[in-house]
Amino acid sequence: MESKATVPAQSVRYLVSAVEKQGCDITPLLSEVGLSRADVEGSQGISVYRYGLLYQRIMQMMDDESFCILSGGKMPKGSFRMMCLCILHSKNLAQALKRCSDFYEICRGPTIKPIVVKKGRFAKVTFAPVESLESSAEISLDKAFESRERVRTTLSMWHHFISWLIGRRLVLKAAYFTTPRPDDVEYYQTLFQSDVKFSQHGNALVFPSSYLDMPLVQSEDSLRSFLKTAPYQLLVMVDNDNSLKSRIISILGKDFSQEMLSAEEVASMLNMSVSTMRRRLTDEDTSFQQIKDECRKEAAITYINAPQLSFNEIAALMGFEEPSAFYRSFKKWTGMTPGEYRKHADYQTLK
Repeated sequence: MESKATVPAQSVRYLVSAVEKQGCDITPLLSEVGLSRADVEGSQGISVYRYGLLYQRIMQMMDDESFCILSGGKMPKGSFRMMCLCILHSKNLAQALKRCSDFYEICRGPTIKPIVVKKGRFAKVTFAPVESLESSAEISLDKAFESRERVRTTLSMWHHFISWLIGRRLVLKAAYFTTPRPDDVEYYQTLFQSDVKFSQHGNALVFPSSYLDMPLVQSEDSLRSFLKTAPYQLLVMVDNDNSLKSRIISILGKDFSQEMLSAEEVASMLNMSVSTMRRRLTDEDTSFQQIKDECRKEAAITYINAPQLSFNEIAALMGFEEPSAFYRSFKKWTGMTPGEYRKHADYQTLK
């Protein structure tokens, strides 16, 4: 009994291939998280929950939190947590991203770092060599960019991370890639919900510079819960289609600890009126409220499947001030209490 949110099979195969290229046997890890080689080689996507578990195990085994992410070097266990602690009290997103770049400079592992470039009404997050290693970093930079999948995963994770920091989706103007135009352009467009350009001079996320002035809404308490489920909230969590429903799910994201966006706010991000959005959703046999309920249900089920999270922590992640309110909502969604659902999920796993 898992969340229906999936990660494309090609992304899973890339992750497995990256491990095997390091000379490691991934079969035991697959078995440990309830996956088989047939699951990986199939055409169906893998649940976000199991993919997240696999990713966690791989990072632990490789002792590298930047595994399959652009860095040009290793980031030891605990690096991401310390970077988050360094930036949480920044006055705005611009300062937070500057501190991320500074952290990469002194991390003693990466040879490239994320940087922010602001030009007029727009800004971009891209990558540059670590200054202290600039003479040798160009080689690492070229090598890091050799994988199309790695670049896409990196930009997607940074996109979701920035969105988590400010408590709302970072609406992009464009996503740039140095790689040639791939066959699955539609997937890129669904993932980034923006103009996507290839054969560019750099890999970057481009967005209105006004976002840089936004305050960070996360705290050390919300960070603890975030880390327990990482990289769940940083992964692909939209269906591979171009429906309006899929686009709205992408905008709503999976962080419900903050107040959810209103229909008016979402419609504005989609550059359409609320009435037009509601009419088009009716044509797709759904509604904005149904989508919100489905998103919360999917997220709740994923969190319930993470035994390291207490029910009180899950309630907070879901934006409920009182755990009792979460219990009532969860039973309404699934017909079971959180405890019953987790017990049943554990039983199904053992069968």
